[in-house]
Amino acid sequence: MKKNPSDVQSKPSVQVLERMFTLIDVLASREEAISLKEISEKTGLHPSTAHRILNDLTIGRFVDRPESGSYRLGMRLLELGNLVKARLSVRDASLAPMRQLHKLIQQPVNLSMRQGDEIVYIERAYSERSGMQVVRAIGGRAPLHLTSTGKLFLAADDPQRVRSYATRTGLAGHTRNSITQLPILERELGKARQYGIARDNEELELGVRCMAAGIFDDQGQLVAGLSISAPADRLDEGWLPKLQSTADAISQALGYVNGRRTALTQAIAE
Repeated sequence: MKKNPSDVQSKPSVQVLERMFTLIDVLASREEAISLKEISEKTGLHPSTAHRILNDLTIGRFVDRPESGSYRLGMRLLELGNLVKARLSVRDASLAPMRQLHKLIQQPVNLSMRQGDEIVYIERAYSERSGMQVVRAIGGRAPLHLTSTGKLFLAADDPQRVRSYATRTGLAGHTRNSITQLPILERELGKARQYGIARDNEELELGVRCMAAGIFDDQGQLVAGLSISAPADRLDEGWLPKLQSTADAISQALGYVNGRRTALTQAIAE
């Protein structure tokens, strides 16, 4: 039987991945650095093969080389592990409060996080029995400047990072309401910094408005946004205090000491 060329091509890549995981497992088995000779013996890989793969892992910071000929796990793995931990803990801490908020307002509640120049929706609370509603798909993505949660993350960046984002993305719009000019976006982000909330006024999708409040971890870092999405004519400003208190409760569950919501009353009044 004739072999599929794609199958033949994929075998070397799979083999390299298997060897890479084997090397990482060996490094994980010891707290101190391990010599290339011992790594080769434990994995059964030829020293030149092990050296080549370890060198690639070192470039990616998955492996450190404290001295010539010895290796240990790198800080990149810790960074990725902390990222996964943060996402899981945010989701776990958010589920019950999100469901409670949904019961109060009868509109979908979304939990989203930043990934690069986009937000990604990682959880939602909604009811299939409710009437007209805006339901965001888990795993869905959207540009930062077109979403309420995305604006919170941009507001947490310094001005130079915001300008870099604008340059990279071109501030492309999706609707006639989309903010596509940097000065207008900067004014919007100033409001988000002042009040701790952000809005999407039919900027991502016509007929849909959103409001979002930030979720912070024990280090005071913005890690997620909690948002309410609703048909434009149904978004109720009276939901804002409920949204804010829910986001605060989740932040407190993550270890954040709440002391920044002094502008909320002013925001509601305006």
